[in-house]
Amino acid sequence: MVSTVHMISALPRRATLLAFVLAAACRSGGTRPSDTVGGRAAPDSVMIRRDIETLASEKFEGRRTGTPGNDSAAAYLAGRYAALRLLPAPDVSSHCGAGCAAAYIRRFIATEPVRGGPPAQMPTQNVVGMIAGTDPALKNEYVVIGAHFDHLGRSTVGALDPDHGSEIRNGADDNASGSAAVLALARRFALAPAKRPILVMHFSGEEEGLLGSAYLAEHPPVPVSQMVAMLNFDMVGRLRDDKVIVYGLGTAPEMESVLSSANTAVGLKISMVPDGTGPSDHSSFYLKGIPVLHFFTDVHADYHRASDDADKINVPGEVRVVDLAERAARDIADRPKRLTFAKVATSTARSVSSGNAAYFGSIPDMGGGDETGMRLSGVSPGGPAEKAGLKSGDLIVEFAGKPIKNIYDYTDAISVCKPGDVVTVVVLRGAAKERLSISVALTRRGG
Repeated sequence: MVSTVHMISALPRRATLLAFVLAAACRSGGTRPSDTVGGRAAPDSVMIRRDIETLASEKFEGRRTGTPGNDSAAAYLAGRYAALRLLPAPDVSSHCGAGCAAAYIRRFIATEPVRGGPPAQMPTQNVVGMIAGTDPALKNEYVVIGAHFDHLGRSTVGALDPDHGSEIRNGADDNASGSAAVLALARRFALAPAKRPILVMHFSGEEEGLLGSAYLAEHPPVPVSQMVAMLNFDMVGRLRDDKVIVYGLGTAPEMESVLSSANTAVGLKISMVPDGTGPSDHSSFYLKGIPVLHFFTDVHADYHRASDDADKINVPGEVRVVDLAERAARDIADRPKRLTFAKVATSTARSVSSGNAAYFGSIPDMGGGDETGMRLSGVSPGGPAEKAGLKSGDLIVEFAGKPIKNIYDYTDAISVCKPGDVVTVVVLRGAAKERLSISVALTRRGG
């Protein structure tokens, strides 16, 4: 999931390495892993675990946009598309077809404004494929499923553990988990196609500001008017207490019914959020007038840290998220009429800058719900909040004298604080809603 600070230095591209890996994928099975075990179809859990472990392995060095590790991750994903025999997207210029990894790579230059200097130019690539639909009358209406595959790599820019220096941040949950979920869905739809065709997308450049998805929204393989919905997956590997957060419920009047019906057989606790915008790639499509759903199992203490590793992924939980998403996607793809797009009135949280910004060490419950305040799903180990005695489940209702009704109020309140400030945080705790005033000494991040 994209951080609040988007700044990177352009790094040299290893185009020859990428070309070599893609060529190898077309010649052999080396980067086209089989979806079978002992000649039989592998369970989703096996495939999801393997894809996450591969993408979050040290050999890809955290998949930072513009690095060889990111290029190699794109080649791996293209190989997976080839193994699934996905079709090239309609406007592909390559002459090689289904099963040829090179057909899925969409190269572009990610241009990111850098404060105080020229824009950073990062040669990179998205990965795009397609699964044909079964209804000829709906062949020009597409459902998009996508996720970003980049992460922070060795950079401390956007990292919440800058004291770890150049240690690799592998991003198992953010967002190898979402990338694996998209592959699992592609596998299911390839085996049992829907009436409408499915566009499968993996985006680069998300951590620098949704650059890959924004590029595809501006240079789409099919007209955006033909996209009936976009389903996005970002950090879906840490399901806790059966709770999944789904954004975009207000982007079409049919969405709540779609999701509720899909959940009947899955039984997850869904926190439904109307917003179509937010810090992930669904925003790029919503802003083009496309209904969206964004699946998310919430932030945690390893977010944007070197500790976000594959051994912490809840694979059975991710399979349940995929089950939910497949049912929702099939409903959208098979219904006679397309969804009705609706604009959502949203509040946009201001970003908290890094550098000299005050650090509190909270892990918000991003589901929010209808309660007044900001619920904590956890606190960062060793951070000011934990040291002061705040706990998971606390509901912040006041911060530094300012009433807190939601996460946006909290963001605004902390943005005017400085490292070294001692603030009073008022929380409601437990079922009895005990009101506590807690003094917290804010620090500098990493301090």
